[in-house]
Amino acid sequence: MLQYATLTILTGRSMEMRTLGKSQIRIAPLMFGGNVFGWTANEAMSFQLLDAFVGAGFNAVDTADVYSKWAPGHQGGESETIIGAWLKARGGREKIVLATKVGVEMPGIGQGLKASYILARVEDSLKRLQTDYIDVYQSHRDDPSTPLDETLGA
Repeated sequence: MLQYATLTILTGRSMEMRTLGKSQIRIAPLMFGGNVFGWTANEAMSFQLLDAFVGAGFNAVDTADVYSKWAPGHQGGESETIIGAWLKARGGREKIVLATKVGVEMPGIGQGLKASYILARVEDSLKRLQTDYIDVYQSHRDDPSTPLDETLGA
């Protein structure tokens, strides 16, 4: 309940947006970490949390393709799937800065930052997120076996 109380205090207050690096992306000073979606927060609770977060003026949500592979019966992608369902149900994709990550082992699929792996995984993430773009796509970890130029080229 503390999350709701903290967010409620900020409701109605003008949120100071900041430019992300040298990009055109403007984000609030706090990003919601979505590793709880599909793990400690089911879909209904995740929708409530996201609604409260956005309702308080925040606009950035972070996830990863592997969230929540560590939970019994999960394979990864659960967080992205819930966020995608929320985006579809609520609309307003253009108002959300969506960040996700690649590189950590996906059970039965692989891991790393080779160009072919990144391109395949980003397509999987786009499907789960039910969107045609990701605002910030990050590597979860370094991959010493892949040249940085190859990773960045992807």
